[in-house]
Amino acid sequence: MKRRDFLATCAAGAAAAACVPQDSTVDSACRTKATIQWKMVTSWPTNFPGFGTAARFLADTLERNSGGRLRVRVFAAGELVPAFEVFDAVSNGTAELGHSAPVYWKGKIPAAQFFSGIPFGMLPMEFNAWLYYGGGQELWEEAYRPFGLQPFSAGNTGPQMGGWFRTRIESLDDLAGLKMRMPGLGAEVLRRAGAIPVNIPGAEIFTALQTGAIDATEWAGPYNDQAFGLYEVAPYYYYPGWHEPSGTLECLVNAAALGSLPEELRSIVRSACRETNELVLAEFTARNQVSLQQLVEDHGVELLRFPDDVLTRLGQLTERVIVEAAAADPMLARVAESYAAFLRESRDWRAVSTDAFVDARAL
Repeated sequence: MKRRDFLATCAAGAAAAACVPQDSTVDSACRTKATIQWKMVTSWPTNFPGFGTAARFLADTLERNSGGRLRVRVFAAGELVPAFEVFDAVSNGTAELGHSAPVYWKGKIPAAQFFSGIPFGMLPMEFNAWLYYGGGQELWEEAYRPFGLQPFSAGNTGPQMGGWFRTRIESLDDLAGLKMRMPGLGAEVLRRAGAIPVNIPGAEIFTALQTGAIDATEWAGPYNDQAFGLYEVAPYYYYPGWHEPSGTLECLVNAAALGSLPEELRSIVRSACRETNELVLAEFTARNQVSLQQLVEDHGVELLRFPDDVLTRLGQLTERVIVEAAAADPMLARVAESYAAFLRESRDWRAVSTDAFVDARAL
């Protein structure tokens, strides 16, 4: 027994010694087999349905697909950094990964808003097509490069709801002075419509509505909104989600950390983000329909459509806001032009495919 233990110890020592570089050159085979520990900071509460679980799924997928070589510890909002400091934390190397939404970084990168989803913009299928085949990913990477970040799409809420309101919205006049939680370009559109946009993390929304600090809020869709209990403090649930028809979630990767990985692991990071992107959209689509029924039938939520004149005015203001934003920022101008061109080019095909089929199915 002692001899066997001695031999096992010698074998382990020899294996370890084999992966200790004898000079400044790091042996690539040893580096490939080494276990790498990364941190992921997020903008979401711990294991929050849809958002928080997407971050957890991404971390688990990275570990599984790498055979345990890449392990990720996930931090909820506030555990390591506040919800709106994920960008800086990954940029400066506090964490190697972040899971959040591009819309939160408009103060740093105005063009980032287009990668979350803009008012009256693309649906998820269109957005993914632009991202992967229309030049969107390349523009996204260019916009983030000065900050030492590599962005990937890592989840999508699908078309969002218009939001929760404590009072009815029956005309444009009802938006005047309305305090509503909304980030991004949609917030500027609301401001020009007479409302007062407020941007707060998701974990603070319920209390803000309950205390009257805000009068309304958007978040995502029935699945997430029900989990936050928003129906308890705002009885009117409006649609459509004009402000964010494709709610993209992102994985931020510290570019230096990504570059230090062997190519095989870099490829695993990219593929894990795509897998997460696909699965999260499917989850939201499946869960939203169940949660909407529960909100209406079990919780007495009043489901209402925005009046046509409100939607028309918001659409007009959106065009003006984008034109002015493009004039003020060259990078945003390039992203906006690419985005708009792809949307224009897809119009004819969409009309005879998706739109025509949905109309036919309704007959």
